[in-house]
Amino acid sequence: STTASSPNSKEDQGVNGHDEKENNPFAEYMWMENEEDFNRQVEEELQEQEFLDRCFQEMLEEEDQDWFIPSRDLPQGMGQLQQQLHGLSVGDTHSSEDILSKSNLNPDAKEFVPGVKY
Repeated sequence: STTASSPNSKEDQGVNGHDEKENNPFAEYMWMENEEDFNRQVEEELQEQEFLDRCFQEMLEEEDQDWFIPSRDLPQGMGQLQQQLHGLSVGDTHSSEDILSKSNLNPDAKEFVPGVKY
């Protein structure tokens, strides 16, 4: 009967030798057990985010260099020339009427199709 009572007392003991019914005296400090792993994980995530931000910024800067921006990429005198070019119109109606009146093309002619003989 004495051997039967000893296994019961061993089952009541926890892994650390304390009785499971007893409160762990370090229970309120157990959150610190994995604090270093948690800190390391957070630092790695922050470093990864910083690395991604740097890569993204470099990509934007490279993209800006590839784009042609007249105000930045043209010499100073070219900006004035560009403004003058914007002020020009492609053609006005009076000169196009002159061209049509001087033309010797037949407006009623069939449309030209290469390789077809009429």
